[in-house]
Formats: sequence, structure tokens, C-alpha cells
Amino acid sequence: MRKALYNILLVFIFSFTISPLLGAANTTLSERVETEEVTVQDQQQHGDEEPVYPEEEAHHAPPGWTVIPFVVLLLMIATGPLFYEHFWHKNYPKVAIALAAMVVLYYLFVLHNTHGPVHALAEYVQFIALLASLYIASGGIMIDIDKRSTPVANVILLLVGAVISNLVGTTGASMLLIRPFIRLNKTRIRAYHIIFFIFIVSNVGGSLTPIGDPPLFLGFLKGVPFFWTMEHNLFPWIFALILLLITFYIFDKRNKSNYGLSDEEITYTNKIKLIGIRNFFWLAVVIGSVFLDPNVLDWVPAIEYDGQKFSFLREIIMFSVAFFSYKFANKNAIAGNEFSFEPIREVAFIFIGIFGTMMPALELVGGFAASPEGSKLISHNTLYWGTGMLSGFLDNAPTYINFLTAALASQGGSINTITDVIAFAEGGTFYDSVLDLKAISIAAVFFGALTYIGNGPNFMVKSIAEQIGIKMPSFFGYIIRFSIPFLLPLLILVWLVFFAFV
Repeated sequence: MRKALYNILLVFIFSFTISPLLGAANTTLSERVETEEVTVQDQQQHGDEEPVYPEEEAHHAPPGWTVIPFVVLLLMIATGPLFYEHFWHKNYPKVAIALAAMVVLYYLFVLHNTHGPVHALAEYVQFIALLASLYIASGGIMIDIDKRSTPVANVILLLVGAVISNLVGTTGASMLLIRPFIRLNKTRIRAYHIIFFIFIVSNVGGSLTPIGDPPLFLGFLKGVPFFWTMEHNLFPWIFALILLLITFYIFDKRNKSNYGLSDEEITYTNKIKLIGIRNFFWLAVVIGSVFLDPNVLDWVPAIEYDGQKFSFLREIIMFSVAFFSYKFANKNAIAGNEFSFEPIREVAFIFIGIFGTMMPALELVGGFAASPEGSKLISHNTLYWGTGMLSGFLDNAPTYINFLTAALASQGGSINTITDVIAFAEGGTFYDSVLDLKAISIAAVFFGALTYIGNGPNFMVKSIAEQIGIKMPSFFGYIIRFSIPFLLPLLILVWLVFFAFV
């Protein structure tokens, strides 16, 4: 356990120390990029139909083959646990870091582009700070539901989890409820229990508030009004949840398993026991610190780089919560949850690889979408499927930002101008903009459940289930057995009902 904690701390230290160094090394390039961005914005504001981008910018665009490390990483995540399990579990940190390093070094020394790596690093630090603090703080809260597992009880718990996701985030709700959900079903647990938990609690549930899912929070930071998601995502949320819960109920109704039961009948008290209440305070600190963003609140200290402010106070608070919430946690709750650092260690290293290697993929997709050829293809339908499919295989937060950037750029707006983002969300200024933003928002959240890596909590829930001893499907098994037959038809129905004919 100590070794795992040390590994995580090393990742955190590396993340904080390298960012200022990279920023200092690129002062000249930063000034040139800022000048170029101002030139483009000035051209847009003066009514140029097709802004002229500096030729030097194209020089720094990554070639298509640079997505190979990302593809290799995805394939190894998918095949490692199946075909070379011992090698993978022993060496996945080295593989993830090596592949990420290849791309980062190419950006730094061949493309002479530190903008991409620094932004990816900042996003990774924000990502892992939130996940680690919520995971460790919730690990000190033990919810023991001493009731007989029934399909109705499971549906109620999943629905409660979907609602809570909008208050503490999909990560917070997942970490808080996955262990009680597993304990409730300890005599009949199957892989589908965990998969539908990922569908409902870890993804679709958090569609109604910016706190609910990282993509929506990034949109809020850029200028999307706080209650916009509640107003526009409510009916797709209800529609998707009803269909998912009905499907789960049918599955669960047919499950007659009684694993581990003796001949003697078990007596249930029908009580819910809560141990480690003090850790709810730590969870509240994490959620509160989420809003300490220097791009929203001027008084929050920040690292300034490339004309943008990067938060560090928020992340220090979150890492501090991770440390103190574990140090002062109720030991009975820790033991009862069979708490281990291995799931967060696995997520930390795997996503170093993902954030490092996915830079070229995101840049190439975003660049095409913002080009004259790509902008002609942009509509609420293409935004839904484009944002969605990439959210399933890339992290859905940067995918959301890339497609929102492209949608704004296609109509002469800028993601970095808060008035443009507000106007895009409210409608009336940009054509079809409310429906475009709704398509991006719903797709980023819903399609995040398409694979284990679409959203941060997915992989963590999988790791916790496997740590407890539940046999989970492989990367491809998840897609073939669950995503394609159950989630994809739902996503098609959501598109047909809310977007296709609007």
C-alpha cells in the first residue's frame, strides 16, 4: 500500500515541477503564439469571412502518423489483460510513460511546440487531483446496506446514484456508491451489475450540472451558464435513465444466482449503516475547491503561461485532502471497504499515457473541424456523433472543448471570448447554436460510457471491482458484450428523439 502511495506522490510531484520549467523554456514561442492569436481574432472582429492564419502555425501541426502511439496504447489496454496479463500488470506504468514520452519529446524537439504538452499536463494534473481526492476521501466512508438484493432495490440505488452524480460529480458518486452496490449484491454479483453502474452513475447520471461531469464543468469555466445544462439536458437525461433502468431491471430479474449462500437462510436487518461520516467533510472541501479557478475568479493565484492562467491552489487543496482524509479516516471504514491504492495507481499511470499520446489526435480533429472544409460539415447531427464517438475513445473532457471550439470557430466565434460562449449558449447570435451545444454536451457525457477509457470513473470502477475479485470483461469484451448491444441503441434513440428531426 505504501509503495502505491509513493508512486502516486511521485506522479503528482512530477506534474507540478515540470510545468513551470516548460513554461520558462517557451517564453519566446508563447509571445509569438499570442501575437498570432490576436491577429486572427482581429481579422474575425473586422468581418473577414475567412481568417488568414499565419503560415508558421501549419509548421507546428503534427503529422498523421503521430497518432500511432495513442493507437498502440489503446490496443495494449485492450489486449494486455487477455493475452499477456503478467507482463501488462507488471509493466503498464513503463509502457504508458514511454509512449507518452515519445509524443511529448516529438512535440518539444521536432515540432518546437510546448503549447500542447503544457496544456495536456495541466489537464492531467486537474484530472488526477480530482479523481485521487474523491477516491481516497470516499474510501473512508463505508455504507453498509443490510437488505436483500432485489431488482427494485438495485434500480433505486442506481437512480439515487444518478441524482447524486449531479451534486458530487460522477467520480464522487461512483466512488461513494460502488462498494455499497457490490456489497448489496454480494450473493448474486455479475459483470452486468458493474457495467450498468458505469453506464448510469459514472456517466449518464451527471448530465444536469457543471459539477456532474468534467466536460460540462469545462464548458462552465468557458462561459456556459451554470443552469444551462439543467434546462437543456433534463429530458434526454430522463429518457436515457428510464431506458437504462428498464434494461437493467430485465437483466436483474433473470439473475437467480446465490453465490456463497449456505443451507441456512440469511436474516437481514433492513438497516443502512454509515461509518466514517467525517469524510463527508473532505468530500465537501473537494467539491468546493472545484470552483477555485483563476480564469473565473481573478483573486485566485495562478501560473500564467501562453496567455492563460493555470490553477495550482485548487490542486494543492485536493492533494491535501487526499492525504489528510486517508490519514484521519475511520480505520473500520477503510477495512470494511477493503480500501487499496492500486485502482488509483492504475488510473494515474494509464491516463498519463492517454493524455500524453492523444494530443495529436485531438489537434488533428480540432484543426479539421475548424478549417473551411470541416466547418461546412458542422451541424448538430455531426457534432453529436463526432463528439460522441471520440468521447468514447479519447477522454471526453478535452473532446468536448475541441468540438465546442470548432463549432464556435465555424461561425466566427472564439472559445476564449466569454461573451461569444455565452451568446452561443443562449442562442440568437449564432445559427442553431443552442442545439449545437446541446448535441456536444449530451454526446460528451453519454458516449463517455462507450469504453473503459471514455470517462475517468469508468476505469476506476472497473479496477475496484477487479480488486474485490469480480471478473470484468476486457476492453473489447465491454464494447462487444455491452456497449454495442445495449448502449449504442440507446444513443441512436437519443439522437432520433432529440436531434435528428429538429
